[in-house]
Amino acid sequence: MRVLVEVNEAAERFEELIELVLRGDAIVICRDERPIATLMPIAKTADTEPSFLELAAEGRKSVPPGTTSGHSDFYDEHGLPK
Repeated sequence: MRVLVEVNEAAERFEELIELVLRGDAIVICRDERPIATLMPIAKTADTEPSFLELAAEGRKSVPPGTTSGHSDFYDEHGLPK
């Protein structure tokens, strides 16, 4: 079954929606009656942690050594967004 739910209601009923997803229902989250997201289960056969770690390692290969994630290029000398 396809269930449409507004964002506020989804926040209040999140546990219940998770149970519906695990049962096989499709949950579509809406804002102002427009679909914006879908809640769906992760395939039970997939072992997500190793897959995630592989993707992270692969993505890290393209980052030069010594690079940080400080994002200082987005901020001025006062720490305010540019």
